[in-house]
Amino acid sequence: MRSLEFAPERLRQVPGPRSLALHEQWQKAVPRGIYSYHPIFIRRAQDALIEDVDGNVLIDFAGGLGCLNVGNRPEGVVGAAMGQADRFLFSCVHVAPHEPYLDLIRKLIGYLPEIGPKKGMLANSGAEAVENAVKIARAFTKRQAIITFQNSFHGRTFMALALTSKTKTYKAGFGPFPSEVYRLPFAYCYRCPIGLTYPDCRTACADLLSDAFENQVAAGNVAALIVEPIQGEGGFIVPPADYLPKLQEICRRHGIVFIVDEVQTGIARTGSMFAFQQFGLDPDIVILSKSLAAGLPLSAVLGRAEILDSPQVGGLGGTFGGNPVSCAAAIAVLERVEHMNLCARASHIGAQIQARARDWQKWNARIGDIRGIGAMVGIEFVEDRASKVPAPDYVSHLRAECLRNGLLLITAGTYANVVRFLIPLVINDKILHQGLDILERALRMP
Repeated sequence: MRSLEFAPERLRQVPGPRSLALHEQWQKAVPRGIYSYHPIFIRRAQDALIEDVDGNVLIDFAGGLGCLNVGNRPEGVVGAAMGQADRFLFSCVHVAPHEPYLDLIRKLIGYLPEIGPKKGMLANSGAEAVENAVKIARAFTKRQAIITFQNSFHGRTFMALALTSKTKTYKAGFGPFPSEVYRLPFAYCYRCPIGLTYPDCRTACADLLSDAFENQVAAGNVAALIVEPIQGEGGFIVPPADYLPKLQEICRRHGIVFIVDEVQTGIARTGSMFAFQQFGLDPDIVILSKSLAAGLPLSAVLGRAEILDSPQVGGLGGTFGGNPVSCAAAIAVLERVEHMNLCARASHIGAQIQARARDWQKWNARIGDIRGIGAMVGIEFVEDRASKVPAPDYVSHLRAECLRNGLLLITAGTYANVVRFLIPLVINDKILHQGLDILERALRMP
């Protein structure tokens, strides 16, 4: 199969006639709740390039919503999946377990801090992993309440949705949701929820957790606190370095299970295998999915053995959890991350994006904030910097203009006013800057 190559002069109409025709059929057959950023249909893909059904080759800055850290159709991963499928396609672990499941768990827990025994289980999606993490925490503590945060996203199943913040898009019309969920402000320094300025505030927002024990729920009733180390759907919000350690210390003081949701931040995205490593944390439970198996359905719940062993025999699992093909792919993903040193590559990519973005900020007054760690970078757009009024219409215009010129972009944030970069970490510098050039030209338009 020939390699894909991005050549701006070869772009035809985007979206093209075949994509538009398929999109019309899609609208007739698929519920409107299944949203897509771009009305194009993919024919094939390779690393950070996508070819649509009209023959256009586009640069992918979306990475399958964070599933393609090791690239699309990555070398070695496809072969591992096909090899496993040739041996056996499926074995329910509740009937007879298989070695790929065990091999993957052993490899994953090897990345965790070496503080006591660790165990792990596999499921199919990030939301499913969240649900299991909550079950495990409740079984371990014999408590009910869960603490979560504003701007958070943890999935679309009911407990995961109860933990998720954004109402209009994800939650409207679906209630009632599970009870005993309590929500706190997150350390969103650009829009401080308590009107202070870092570092003079001494991360006072972390102390709101202790205040919540007096005003919302008794600490002795809280099973777990769940947090994204960098909020994803919420707008790529990066907390101050001392925020998460303070939350972890308060949880430890009160016997609360500290759960870190690494569904979007994990697998080298931030310049380390897990984002919690950037903050010096030792979580009780870590949740993974998305790029774990290069987009094949797979998630993991990892953590302290004594906590993971709390549910009764038969209390965890599911028919498809830990599919052997997905497990084989995930092992190859981790090997690819290590062999290609993708953690260092993520730091390099992020530095390139932030340098370009800070130059843009000098002449584009709509760029309010630039933030990120490693290759997890977000640019927040506002109507003007003084008012900080979100500018979602401007961001929508940027996305459309970039698509016409061969670049896939996606957004984030409560008000959809953040451009987020989830670029495959295998992208080369030439294609990276070609994509950034397209965005820059769109930013220069009136």
